[in-house]
Amino acid sequence: MVSAPHEAMHRVFQEYPELFSRVSEVLGVAFPPFVSADVVTTDLTESRPVERRVDTLLRIETEDNGLFLLAVEAQGKKDPDKPTSWAYYVSYLLEKYRLPTTLLVVCQDRATAAWATRPVPLGSPQWPVLTLRPLVAGPHNIPAVTDVAEARKDLALATLSAITHAGEPDVGAILKTLSAALRGAPDDIAAPIVELTAQGLGNRPAAQQWRNLVAVDLSFYISPLSEEIRDEGRAEGEARGRAEGEARGRAEDILLVFDERGIEVPDGIRDTITGCRDLDVLRRWLRRAATADSAEEILDGDRPA
Repeated sequence: MVSAPHEAMHRVFQEYPELFSRVSEVLGVAFPPFVSADVVTTDLTESRPVERRVDTLLRIETEDNGLFLLAVEAQGKKDPDKPTSWAYYVSYLLEKYRLPTTLLVVCQDRATAAWATRPVPLGSPQWPVLTLRPLVAGPHNIPAVTDVAEARKDLALATLSAITHAGEPDVGAILKTLSAALRGAPDDIAAPIVELTAQGLGNRPAAQQWRNLVAVDLSFYISPLSEEIRDEGRAEGEARGRAEGEARGRAEDILLVFDERGIEVPDGIRDTITGCRDLDVLRRWLRRAATADSAEEILDGDRPA
């Protein structure tokens, strides 16, 4: 089953095709400046009943060198079968579109990135006919964006930084920087980044930190994640409100019993009763109030937590 981090690692290039220009600079490969980029169908299935789909496929136009195809693959772990699949993708795309084709593999851990980076000769050991050499982006070479001004300058790269560093110790600083950089950004820019980042973090511990940052720093954005957090907050608030209302009612019952029995309640005891929110304690006090000779007796060493 395809995971949320897998989707985020390649979908970020669908949302921000120009990101590849910046990533290629980071990887030390010179591509001409882009003029435009289109998302292309990812279906590489032939007439044979074998379905093959690349994760993301972009047709990119450059200023000087015309068009080329960028195939983006998200890779979560080492897979000995992948190199031959990738070689098939590239060969198929070259044959179908007759355009130069580049393969970018995006990883979230260093071991997988190191495995994906190594050249793979394909063919017989005596005479390999092809050598697969994808570009690889991961925590080993995508910079940890921890400067707010730098993140604001390139929000797409800051998002990819958070996704590729999802399991790294520096991810907390990256997420704080990204949330700070998004303050003041238009909603149509911030909302996709909020969602892509959450998707890329998956169920890692950093995901909860991102939820907290979204809830506090980016609470004014309208997105599925922020709405989910708001709904949870409303539900928790309603539950707290019901519990507090029940506690207040229980405290009023205790004071009413004392009033009916003509027992004076000192201000300090009254404050203790009305300030208690522990329903179990309040129930004990209510039972004791029916027979106690003084208000102090109902406490009997029992204080609210």
